[in-house]
Amino acid sequence: MPASPDSSATPDCQPQDASERAAWRVHVQALASAADGITQASDQWDAVSDSYCDEDGWPVDETGYADGKVARDAAAWEHVETFLTHGPEVLAGVRAAAQPADYLDGPISADLLRLRGIDSVLERASEIRREWDQVIALMEGSMPGSRELYEEQAREIRNSEGWHYADELSYSGAALAGAADHLTDRIGVGQSAHTGRVQAALARSASGQRGASATSPPASAASDPPAPRRSR
Repeated sequence: MPASPDSSATPDCQPQDASERAAWRVHVQALASAADGITQASDQWDAVSDSYCDEDGWPVDETGYADGKVARDAAAWEHVETFLTHGPEVLAGVRAAAQPADYLDGPISADLLRLRGIDSVLERASEIRREWDQVIALMEGSMPGSRELYEEQAREIRNSEGWHYADELSYSGAALAGAADHLTDRIGVGQSAHTGRVQAALARSASGQRGASATSPPASAASDPPAPRRSR
């Protein structure tokens, strides 16, 4: 017998599942590449930063040192933009798909633990971007003749302020990508049963609330120390 017009809405929903997973993989790959990009920017700066300083760590080539940090911060901010584009949706999906057992033990338990605090990192980076948008809007209306000069200065300030959050995302963002990649097979399967959880997790991620995740990790895991930061 011919298929009914709404046959795509059957419980299996296999074509829809495949499409959702394909879109999910695009998001996850973007986040993984962004985390790697921030790490590369940091490593490249760490490899040369000492050459601008004396034995005590004080810059002897202040111009070269400052220019190097400006270049590092600019490269890192481009990847922060990627996290702001894809991060909240992927974070919500991970929290909706992860199960209590994933937090207790298993291949992504460490990654899930490292996601604590990522909401506030994303929210603060988003605030920096909103502030940047406001500055550019003011420049367009008040200083059209000298905008280029001041825009460059404002961009450097934005990137410098964003470096701390970029450095955090190279750590927690990589964990998000790792957990999301592991959970790919759960995306789109029985998704209607998780709609409420997805919406709640996405709202929490977007607002930057600092509460526990939709599926909270065990309390004992809170004693794990944070990873050391790298670049100066």
